[in-house]
Amino acid sequence: MLPLIFLLLTFPILAFAEKLYVVERERGSLAVVVDGRLVKEIEGLGNLNHATLKLWRGKAYLISRDGYLSQIDTEKDELLRKVKVGESAIGIDFTRDHIVVANYEPKTVVVLDEELNVVQSLNTGSRNVGIKGFEVGFVFSLMDRDEIWLVKDKSVKVFGNVGAMPFDALLKGNVYVVGFFKEGGVGLLDVKREVYRKVVFLSAGKEVVFKIPHFGTWGVSGDRAFIPVVGERRLYLVNLRNFNLEGHVELSGLPVFAVISPDGKYVAVNFSGDREDYVALVDPHTLEPVSRIDRPTLAALAVRIEGTRLIDNHLLQPPGGA
Repeated sequence: MLPLIFLLLTFPILAFAEKLYVVERERGSLAVVVDGRLVKEIEGLGNLNHATLKLWRGKAYLISRDGYLSQIDTEKDELLRKVKVGESAIGIDFTRDHIVVANYEPKTVVVLDEELNVVQSLNTGSRNVGIKGFEVGFVFSLMDRDEIWLVKDKSVKVFGNVGAMPFDALLKGNVYVVGFFKEGGVGLLDVKREVYRKVVFLSAGKEVVFKIPHFGTWGVSGDRAFIPVVGERRLYLVNLRNFNLEGHVELSGLPVFAVISPDGKYVAVNFSGDREDYVALVDPHTLEPVSRIDRPTLAALAVRIEGTRLIDNHLLQPPGGA
């Protein structure tokens, strides 16, 4: 049986097949799955606990927890380049021309070109999180210094006292939204206007404070976001235009990620703790759970262009298997 699967990246190949890259945490390898069948494994990629895989300019880039950045040919499914950019890496993203990596250790943010040559290294004095790239620069948060650094055209602007222990972030349009581990509300930085403010979520004129340590664009649809909140068995629906709380979904477990299907008909939610082997499907309009999958060792969620697919590691067959 394959080990726990952590992350999936999916895209169509040719006209009749679907390819998925599956990060296998315990193996330290990347599984290549075509039409639901395991066809290859790319090995030697480092410690893949909390690994991140993204596409850029027709290639896949994977950052391992122990600081290895790998470039993968998505046509031949082969490792092209692998470089060491840190001892403990946490995130990766892209600008128009560069790859940017956030490290816990050393306390740096590293900028690389397409050939994985280091062109800049920023010493921040902090663990770095929530790194997001945009056309002319990138932005990230400093967990240990309560700061946000905005890098544009090689200049750095520092925003201080943004909130207690920034933990993760998303970038929607020009707005960088950062969540905090030690306080409620979120911080908003307009990367174009370079203006920062903090907000809390409001419902019917009442202040509702809750913490959002983890973000993911999978839960965003238009101006609405389904947000799992730390320590609560709820999924909150937040309007990202005015940051009003529009409702919530009662859940049976502590949510980790919320994923909206491309057709907008369902929100899939997975859990940690006593419900870590379960997935719930939620109607985004009624805010009611419509189905629950009780499948031991359920591994991850994958969103495909035609719909939503849940991938269980029992369903993957080894190369050449029946």
